[in-house]
Amino acid sequence: MSDRVYSKTKGIRTDYQKKNGCPVSKETMLNQVPKTHPEALPVRFLKIIRERFSLDEDKADEAETIQSITRNIEFRGTNLWVLIFAIFIASIGLNVNSTAVIIGAMLISPLMGPIMGIGLGIGINDLNLILRALKNLSIAVFISLLTSTVYFIISPLDLAQSELVARTFPTIWDTLIAVFGGLAGIVAGSRKEKVSNIIPGVAIATALMPPLCTAGFGLANGNWYYFAGAFYLFLINSVCISLSTVVIVRYLGYHQKEYPSLATERRVKNTILIAVLIALLPSTYLGYVIVKRTLFEQAARRFVAKECNYKYRQVVSYTAKYEHGQGILELMLVGEPLPADSVNLLKAKLPAYTMPNATLIVRQGSFKDADVDVNTLTSTITEEVIQFSQASVARKDRTIDSLRQYIELTQTSRLPVADLRDELKVLMPDVQTFTAARSLIMNANRTQPDTVLLVYAKFSRRHTASEKNRIAAWLKMRTKSDKIKVITE
Repeated sequence: MSDRVYSKTKGIRTDYQKKNGCPVSKETMLNQVPKTHPEALPVRFLKIIRERFSLDEDKADEAETIQSITRNIEFRGTNLWVLIFAIFIASIGLNVNSTAVIIGAMLISPLMGPIMGIGLGIGINDLNLILRALKNLSIAVFISLLTSTVYFIISPLDLAQSELVARTFPTIWDTLIAVFGGLAGIVAGSRKEKVSNIIPGVAIATALMPPLCTAGFGLANGNWYYFAGAFYLFLINSVCISLSTVVIVRYLGYHQKEYPSLATERRVKNTILIAVLIALLPSTYLGYVIVKRTLFEQAARRFVAKECNYKYRQVVSYTAKYEHGQGILELMLVGEPLPADSVNLLKAKLPAYTMPNATLIVRQGSFKDADVDVNTLTSTITEEVIQFSQASVARKDRTIDSLRQYIELTQTSRLPVADLRDELKVLMPDVQTFTAARSLIMNANRTQPDTVLLVYAKFSRRHTASEKNRIAAWLKMRTKSDKIKVITE
């Protein structure tokens, strides 16, 4: 509560004490402040925010939550068979590159139980619960690796699909997903009314099952890079989910037990710290590398699009690589050779595209020492031919349309002046001279001319405005002209 608000309620405090004959606390004084008092608004706003985001309103009984999480720790009987079936399903999904099958396997996987059990045990200082959860998680990991390894050994499909490769390079983004997923999972698990779709959603988001299956693929094929990357991803997810559980359990104020000794407590805390560092530090570095690589690739794309537009040569392909802190941009050109001074000019422009230390390699003419992608080259040339053909056809179409309009204009410009004069004599016997012709009139506010029918007629008497309008209407209908200009004398 604000001391400034409290100090400004001195008169209220004095009146309250005189009336009730007793001392009053700061909280009571703040409640006596009028709601419209400007100093009370921040306090009331914070109170509304605290009530809105409070986790105490629908919190389940502590013993009930602990029992619910503890019940899902054990891997025996049903849980063990479900885990084996889920591993087979996930392995098949990774093998055939089916995202839907992988998601289905994650939905039925029971791996979340022991991981949240470890976090709960750390949160309430229950060493027996921690050891029990670790034991069951180790059994689950061993069974998962064994099952997936056996499947990939007997599977005739040994090609690493994109869904499988995606689980071999963990980054800080996977860490963040696991943290927020773990927070959502323990918050949902500590409610009176369990939200049925949150735990499956957490299992899908954090992806505990696919990394273990990918690690099994690495073991089956002797690919230790796949095994290490996938198993590290599973470790990241497990540690972050457990850590999120610890945070919420401590925030909710669950009763904490006493460790058997200070040495045990110190050992547990050091183990937790080491696990967190193992999960965070390498993934943070890998995430940094990915960000740098992505920024370099985006800068290279902008550079090629803006600086490599030539009239007599074409960039058929380019490769942007970022490895070991060094960026390499390789261009492959066809057409007239690019002079050396132009290549140096391109290199000088690299810093303007946030690529100051990048190496620019320009390959042109002979590609004997380059890895030429024939498909890309063929596709690019074909695309250029198609674009040229389309442009040529468009020019011909415009020429044909212009000629057609000219022919129509020429044909319609041959007006039957004599017939029009004789027909006008029937309407206006006093006509003496008559002529008509189509003309182009350029308006000062337009870029295209208008085609107008100009008519000149001389009569023996002066006609009224209504008679002139009747002549114009007749000529417009007779000649089928949109615009007509009649000049009479």
